Amino acid sequence: MTGSHDATAATADRVIRVLVVDDQFLVRSGLVALLRAAPGMEVVGEAADGAEAVALAAKSRPDVVLMDIRMPGTTGIEATRRILAEAADPPPRILVLTTFDLDEYVYGALRAGASGFLLKDAGPERLLAAVTAVHGGDSLFAPAVTRRLVEAFTRVADPSGAPPGLDALTSREVEVLKLVARGLTNAEAADRLFISEATVKTHLNRTMTKLGLASRAQVVVVAYETGLVTPGGTA
Repeated sequence: MTGSHDATAATADRVIRVLVVDDQFLVRSGLVALLRAAPGMEVVGEAADGAEAVALAAKSRPDVVLMDIRMPGTTGIEATRRILAEAADPPPRILVLTTFDLDEYVYGALRAGASGFLLKDAGPERLLAAVTAVHGGDSLFAPAVTRRLVEAFTRVADPSGAPPGLDALTSREVEVLKLVARGLTNAEAADRLFISEATVKTHLNRTMTKLGLASRAQVVVVAYETGLVTPGGTA
């Protein structure tokens, strides 16, 4: 999230290195085959559980990790947390794969720093688009669905994991935070606030730094958990 638009554009033509994590062999094999057949994608490893994923991520340093959530042993949530905690800069983007769009495990993964999530029944084109979008910095793929999940599970979130207060933010940073939490893109937020998209990115990056957040998904979670944005409200 700290890179500029130019930096993102500079990496647009680079091959996206992907690590595939799923405990079901057929699902994992299908994902690997799809990615290997896609131009601009390279599979750097495949893991059958979370512990193996952590080890492979450290070894192969992927750009994107396709992470299954429900696995025996080390779950996708714990693997996500450990991969991001141990990763060199820049850390990989983690795209969670799930069978259900309203899954408390996915919410836990977002809190752990995952960049977004995708349903396993999504078509090949959507999956490839999601990998590309996440790699390019669009941390919330299908933001409306993610917002619905956040709204559902912030009501039962563990208060012991409460995020820091928002007192350190400027009024403009709070405005940007509200709009991003409602699922607006940077461009849409810029139009709403009559500022440039680059300025929105700057405010968002500063907000993440002040709050100690690693992904745009965590920004959304914090907005709901602090009550800055409430379920059912409007942008």
